[in-house]
Amino acid sequence: MLEVNTGKNNNSRFAEGWLPVKSILNGAIQLEDGMQVTGVKIQPKNIFIMDNDSQKNVIYNLRNFYNTLDYEFWIIVADRPVDINVYLSQLQLLYNNVQTPIMKKLVMQDINKANMFMSKEVGVADTEYYILFREKKPEMMQKKIQNLVSGLASCGLVASQTSNDDLRVLLDGFFNDGVKTEFGTVMPG
Repeated sequence: MLEVNTGKNNNSRFAEGWLPVKSILNGAIQLEDGMQVTGVKIQPKNIFIMDNDSQKNVIYNLRNFYNTLDYEFWIIVADRPVDINVYLSQLQLLYNNVQTPIMKKLVMQDINKANMFMSKEVGVADTEYYILFREKKPEMMQKKIQNLVSGLASCGLVASQTSNDDLRVLLDGFFNDGVKTEFGTVMPG
């Protein structure tokens, strides 16, 4: 394992030992220097099923929106593993209750497709989108979040402030290659 010498904790072999993360609280990563990292989670929207003019309109609005942001921000795209076993169980119940052969065939096709996704090493994942930023002042942080939410709404996208769970999953993804840990990613020093 790679050891990092930052002067903070020379003996630590884990990222938690040298990162300036103090805690995750109220939808923000609290850093040791008083700064907070927070932002918004954006619900995905497939613009490729829209007509050409609508696609161009969304892209144009997003470009204009990004150009209004006068502070440093990060766009994060992360895959979150999804367990589709409940969905598979529901499909199996539906298959057992369907009477017509054509409906049985359609449901079985869905069952086979879901099983195919489950058998792949990659698994099934939801793609999540975030815009994150750093801020020290709570009132400025809330103002930026409100501006992000309303600006994205003007582009036809739905966004909300990041939750503690969102931020933990992002840290897990960065430090554990997307593998969920049961002991917690951020450990107070």
